[in-house]
This record gives sequence, C-alpha cells and structure tokens, in this order.
Amino acid sequence: MDDDPVFRELAGRLLSAIGLNVAGEADTAAEAMSIAMAVKPDAALIDVELPDEDGIELARKLSALAWRPRVVLTSVDADAAGPDAIRRSGASAFVHKPELPNAPLGRLLAAD
Repeated sequence: MDDDPVFRELAGRLLSAIGLNVAGEADTAAEAMSIAMAVKPDAALIDVELPDEDGIELARKLSALAWRPRVVLTSVDADAAGPDAIRRSGASAFVHKPELPNAPLGRLLAAD
C-alpha cells in the first residue's frame, strides 16, 4: 500500500523477485482495506504516509483481521515509525524505503 505508483511497481517487482505473490495494490488506506477483505492476503507492505489515513493505523486494522496478515511498515522517513508505534500497530517490522532491496522481506512477510 503506497500512494506512489512508481514505488508500488518497484516494490511489486522486488517482492516477486524473492518469490512472493503480489495479490493486490492500493494507493489509499480505504482501498487497501477493501482489497484485503476481498483477497485476504498473508502479508502487506504499507507506507506510513498514506493520503487518507496514517499507515500505522492501517497496519493496526490489518493486523487485527481474523487471518492475521503479517505487516511490514515502510517510509522514506527513517524515523516515521519507532519501536513503540511498530509494536502498537501489530506490524512485524519497519523498513526504511532505501533499505528495502537489502531487507529480509521474505522472512518479514512470510507466514509463521
């Protein structure tokens, strides 16, 4: 979930390259919730700065769904989500966007 279509496309290619199936994309929190309810993804990569709602709040909502998808938060701002915010959101991690290519996304987003 990211409001930048270029980033969504790059993230999708990165996730596909490590063997993860990209089931949907959204540019707003509202669209993300709608897609999540329809697709029931195992995981979500969420930008902290969404146009209609804070990505941390969206992560909290997604993490509370019955099937408990794994959530990883991301942002261009390295300080956008501290340890307390990550824990409260139910996200498994925060990864600074420039670090995504080197992050262990397969492990962070994989089901337990």
